[in-house]
Amino acid sequence: MHIDHIGIAVKNLEEAIQTYEKLLNTRCYKREAVEGEKVDTAFFKTGESKVELLGALSGDSVIQKYLDKRGEGIHHIAFEVDDIESEISRLTGEGFTVLNHKPKQGADNKLVTFLHPKDGHGVLIELCQSVG
Repeated sequence: MHIDHIGIAVKNLEEAIQTYEKLLNTRCYKREAVEGEKVDTAFFKTGESKVELLGALSGDSVIQKYLDKRGEGIHHIAFEVDDIESEISRLTGEGFTVLNHKPKQGADNKLVTFLHPKDGHGVLIELCQSVG
């Protein structure tokens, strides 16, 4: 496993893209809407990892709910795995609370699942596996 990306929840995706383009001295290389979660994403490469900016597509988006409760900031840390289903089984056996036992399609051509933040000392953990 390695850190695939850090997800950052933002109120205004366009403004955040401009900020991170300046900060990282690179252009956003990919934009993608994840309709199932009502989330708009923007990606930046930084070394071997990425930064994913997360904006809400609607008022009932999971990201909008997060922003309403906590404000802007780090939303999750994603670790890439080779076999997401075996990691779900392993971590369930270790006592972690898996939020979705069946991986779902996420952004950037990944299957994803999340672990409850209480099990990550307050950090939402995403596991992701490349598809194809």
